[in-house]
Amino acid sequence: MIVDLPNTTSSKISKTLVKIREEGGAVALGRVLTLVISTGLGEEEEAIGAANDASREHPMRVIVVSTDQGTAHPVGEARVDAQIRVGGDAGASEVVVIKAYGDAAIDQESLVTGLLLPDAPVVAWWPGNAPEVVSESAIGRIAQRRITDAAAASNPHDAITVIAGSYQPGDTDFAWTRLTLWRAQLAAVLDQPPYQPVTAVEVHGAADSPSTVLLAAWLQLQLEVEVTLTVTSKSHGSSGIQGVTLTRESGEIKLERTMANVGTLIQPNQPTHDISLPRRSLRDCLAEELRRLDPDELFGDVVKRGVAQLGKPGKAAASRKAKS
Repeated sequence: MIVDLPNTTSSKISKTLVKIREEGGAVALGRVLTLVISTGLGEEEEAIGAANDASREHPMRVIVVSTDQGTAHPVGEARVDAQIRVGGDAGASEVVVIKAYGDAAIDQESLVTGLLLPDAPVVAWWPGNAPEVVSESAIGRIAQRRITDAAAASNPHDAITVIAGSYQPGDTDFAWTRLTLWRAQLAAVLDQPPYQPVTAVEVHGAADSPSTVLLAAWLQLQLEVEVTLTVTSKSHGSSGIQGVTLTRESGEIKLERTMANVGTLIQPNQPTHDISLPRRSLRDCLAEELRRLDPDELFGDVVKRGVAQLGKPGKAAASRKAKS
């Protein structure tokens, strides 16, 4: 069911939600959190679709706030239009879409405060452009977790640097979430004999992939060895992460994504394996991030320390140089 509320207020939206629950039996008692999505006008549907899919694992109330994000000082008539979606149109969630125009778009916090589920965690998500310091933004101040997506920025690699400079506990980014399968596979390989130290690492990926930077930073922190990061244009290879090479005394371990959803694992004295390494959808990334509402300390360590250390010798490399 979809209910349109043109030229409305937060109070009217809240009363309509109560009325829908009383008349239609849709209840909020099973909702475990409130997800607030901040988007540009006309950019809501993809994020709503991902939230609806994720809601089957995490029943929640979804509040979408759409404004003209390209305008620092909105002009025109102050107006709020809203739409409430429940039932089959909202997955296992209640979706409230708020489109704010003019001066009504300036104070986003006041638009959503009265619609938050009582005594439930709040997660904020910016699918597109995000504030420079998300923890200090209107929506970010009321959220326990704050999700951004550096891949949506005009310069994804610079976006990672901005995140590193403004990081606060509770911040996370889908560039990190997309690494879960890569990190799991690399950890599994190194957990098998021979248990030799890694002496060199090379990571290569496309310029549109902030995940490549975070993977290199994570490997340098964990292995304490200098990582060579190679960035290529999309015209010279596939988009995203393209491959990782780990060098040990026994030879090179290579994990390369040869096709969109398939990776090739090459190890010394072992047959070559094709493994499932799919690109993660928005739904998969969102569902994973909603499984934990405490700060991701490893992500914080990677963006605050690992990114800054890229290109500098790791502890193991520095130790070897000192001995020589």
